[in-house]
Amino acid sequence: MADLKTKESTASVSAFLDSIDDEQKKADCRVIAKIMRQTTGKRAKMWGTAIVGFDKYNYKYESGRAGTFMLTGFSPRAQNIAIYIMPGFSKFGALLKKLGKHKTGKSCLYIKRLADVDESVLSRLIRDSVKVMKSKYDEE
Repeated sequence: MADLKTKESTASVSAFLDSIDDEQKKADCRVIAKIMRQTTGKRAKMWGTAIVGFDKYNYKYESGRAGTFMLTGFSPRAQNIAIYIMPGFSKFGALLKKLGKHKTGKSCLYIKRLADVDESVLSRLIRDSVKVMKSKYDEE
């Protein structure tokens, strides 16, 4: 079985955020980090080299594969900020309609800048997704 590439590390979250060249993206990431810290009650950790994650959960598949992964997090990418909504979006259609300008992947919410979305709706989306994950998985 292949090892999970994205693992929690001891790298500095502050240094990573400080390294973001785009000042607006850096400020937006700091706000998102604050929302996630308030939501989870946990300090940020680096996951891999470019993901800021909060809290963790343990999973185990029917195949027997098990591991630990972040409960929520984000990554400042060149084109956008990816926000990890781990349970996906099937339960959050109503919130997404109110959110503002965004795109979604399987578990990624992509925003260009925080000003494009309703921050209170984003906070609720993160909070509700964390609640779903905590009810589904054992917390670390």
